[in-house]
Amino acid sequence: MAGFLEEGKAQIDRALEGFMPPAGSYPSRLVDAMRYSLFAGGKRIRPILVLSSAKVAGGNPEDAMAAACAVELVHTYSLIHDDLPAMDDDDYRRGKPTCHRAFDEGTAILAGDALLTMAFELLCDPELLQSVRSVDRLRMVHELGAAAGWKGMVGGQQVDLDSEGKPPSQPVLEYIHTHKTGAMIRCSILMGALAAGAGKARMRNLGQFGEKLGLAFQVVDDILDVTASTDEMGKDQGSDAASGKATYPALFGLEGARERARDLIAEAKGHLEGIPEGGRLADIADFVLLRRL
Repeated sequence: MAGFLEEGKAQIDRALEGFMPPAGSYPSRLVDAMRYSLFAGGKRIRPILVLSSAKVAGGNPEDAMAAACAVELVHTYSLIHDDLPAMDDDDYRRGKPTCHRAFDEGTAILAGDALLTMAFELLCDPELLQSVRSVDRLRMVHELGAAAGWKGMVGGQQVDLDSEGKPPSQPVLEYIHTHKTGAMIRCSILMGALAAGAGKARMRNLGQFGEKLGLAFQVVDDILDVTASTDEMGKDQGSDAASGKATYPALFGLEGARERARDLIAEAKGHLEGIPEGGRLADIADFVLLRRL
């Protein structure tokens, strides 16, 4: 699995490099900030899920590459803005100074804005995704916009901010995790399926898989915030707890959080039963659980 993920990361990095303006392009400070955050060493799990989902749905992963890159651009934008002083006020991301620390706050905001809008530029480029039906390309734009916006990631971030310093409750916690993190994981799965022209039944099963996987992903992140070192996390250890954020370990304890993550992965894999080639997505789900726990 590690080799598969490394190969996928390299493939996606090459594609992203092809889409991005070269270093030093004018306006150079903006472009350099965009590239700094995009090529800061992320695992590319979300775009790998796009390509894997396309294959599971019977398509060619190469036909979904622009969609995969669009998802990663949105993810990187979200990290830049999440780290800002007005949000989580983090100094490190992936072991490097955050974008607003390496450049400045204004440039970081603009770099995030540019990456977000570039994602939709890729999805709408008539030279890209030519094998995808027009209706499915429109659905891609809709799914990504919904997952990234107030119905998804941005809405989850707002509830996360509102909940800081308050006693956590399971309904609020699951809302935050399902929307702030889970929505983009689910979207990644759906984008690949749409690129492959999947039917309604396959879309439904893959979407349910993505929803459970996304929630499990964030539960494990909560656990790592408590158990992993700053070097392992690439950011300050215990930063969520220090900010008074609602987390699964805070609500259920470490063992309770681990049990919840295991249950969610089992539920996610259950939605893959009967899907040919579904084993690759099941392997990724196991990797998320075992590697990150």
